[in-house]
Amino acid sequence: MDKKSIAVLKELFKAGELNEALIADLRQDERKGVQNLIKSYENQILKEKALEDKFTKMCRFEQKGYADGHQYIAGMDEAGRGPLAGPVVAAAVILPSNFKLLGLDDSKQLNKATREKFFFIIKDQAISYGISIIDSQQIDQINIFEATKLAMRSAIDQLNPKPDHILIDAVNLNGLPCTHEAITKGDTKSVSIAAASVLAKVTRDKLMQEMHHEYPMYDFASNMGYGTKNHMTALEVNGASPYHRRSFAPVKKVVY
Repeated sequence: MDKKSIAVLKELFKAGELNEALIADLRQDERKGVQNLIKSYENQILKEKALEDKFTKMCRFEQKGYADGHQYIAGMDEAGRGPLAGPVVAAAVILPSNFKLLGLDDSKQLNKATREKFFFIIKDQAISYGISIIDSQQIDQINIFEATKLAMRSAIDQLNPKPDHILIDAVNLNGLPCTHEAITKGDTKSVSIAAASVLAKVTRDKLMQEMHHEYPMYDFASNMGYGTKNHMTALEVNGASPYHRRSFAPVKKVVY
C-alpha cells in the first residue's frame, strides 16, 4: 500500500472518510502521527457509540407510548421558573417516530451554539410544536407555579395534530385532553421533553437578550434574570425594571 502523508490522512479524518478497512491497513504503519490518528479515530467511534446508546435510552418513554398504541406523543418542558426577571416559557413538541438527533439532552447541559443549532433542527423536523410565553406581570398576578402551568397548557393548545399522550418534565397537570405522565428530570430521560426544553430555553434566552439591550445595567444577557451577585447589586442601585417579578422576595426589597 502506498503510504499517504499524515496531512492527507488528517484531512480524511476531518472529512469522516476514514473507515475500518483503511484503519486496519494503517495499523501496520509505525509512524507516530498515524498511530495518534488511529487513537483519535477510535475515540471518536467510542463517543459516537455512547451518544447512540444515550439517545436510544432516552427514547424508551416514547417507544413505550407507541407500543401502547399512541401515535402523537408530545414532550413538554419550561424555562424560567426561578429567575427574578423575565417571562416563564413553556414548549411542547411532537417528534416523528424516526426522529434522531445525537447529543440531544437537557438544554442546560448543552452549550449555547449547540442549543441554537438543535433549536432549528427540532423546529424543522417536528410534526408540531407550540411555544407559550407568560410575562412577569402575569406571573406576579397568579404566581409562578400557576403561570408555568398556564404556559404549558397554552403550548399544548397550539399543537396540531393534537397529542394523544403527553410526557411532562416533573409537573402534574390536571384536566389534559389525553393521557399524560410527569417524569422527574424528564429532560434527561426523554427525547421529546429534551427537545421541548431546547425550544423553551432558546426562546427565553433570546427574549432576555432583547431585555438586556433595554436595560443593560442588569446584565440580563449573562444572568438570564437569575439573582447573581452583580444582578442583585444592580437591583439595589437602580431598583426594579418593568421586567422584574415584583412578587419575588429579593425584588420586593428593592422596588421603588
